[in-house]
Amino acid sequence: MQAHEIDYHIYGEEMQYVEIELDPQEIVIAEAGSFMMMDNNIQMETIFGDGSGQENGLLDKLLSAGKRVLTGESLFMTAFINQNNTKSKVSFASPYPGKIIPIDLTQFNGKFICQKDAFLCAAKGVSVGIEFSKKLGRGLFGGEGFIMQKLEGDGLAFVHTGGTLAKKELAAGEILKVDTGCIVGFTKDVDYDIEFIGGIKNSIFGGEGLFYATLRGPGTVYVQSLPFSRLADRIIASAPRAGGNSRDEGSLLGGLGSLLNGDKRF
Repeated sequence: MQAHEIDYHIYGEEMQYVEIELDPQEIVIAEAGSFMMMDNNIQMETIFGDGSGQENGLLDKLLSAGKRVLTGESLFMTAFINQNNTKSKVSFASPYPGKIIPIDLTQFNGKFICQKDAFLCAAKGVSVGIEFSKKLGRGLFGGEGFIMQKLEGDGLAFVHTGGTLAKKELAAGEILKVDTGCIVGFTKDVDYDIEFIGGIKNSIFGGEGLFYATLRGPGTVYVQSLPFSRLADRIIASAPRAGGNSRDEGSLLGGLGSLLNGDKRF
């Protein structure tokens, strides 16, 4: 497999976007909805799956697209092709506050495993597939279910994380314990499992769930400080209730009550 060699630049701090520079006839693939802007000479084309097997038959294309359905993604991806005789640029934006990570698959022995909704875009030739969990506990309680995404090939891929990013280099046998939702991805040699927190007080009153993930080295692990599920929970908790925009509307104190009592909706 020989992926297209693309150049890039990442802009921004909290709401980042990545600008991809394409040589003539170079292609970048992206998830639907991540497109931000592009030069006039770039052509957009919707494709089945990730486009890595477009030279194969219809059945292979359907299998490639079917894998994406299992990960909760769309059947289709979008390819952006530079039809100009000079270099052109296309940009893709983060879906929510966080960081964009460039993943050079040649540095990770051709494979990187990540959570299902982390993938943003990649050079044409990178395969976006599925990674089945081989352990029942990991599948049932790991937060990501039995299936994660795997990126394979020899090109550049870009992964999005929520909040602030932590990169951990684990030595052989070294263990890192992480909240299950905070895992972004890890290299193929990292052993990933689920461990019960233990203790009645921890289980009932801890507020951190019953399980955390254990990642055993050697390898590289990326951890995010703000998983989208946690962000969504906070937004839902602060959403207007039926009959009013907030719990203080209609009261004598109104907004002043929030200042005095604090906002306890979280």
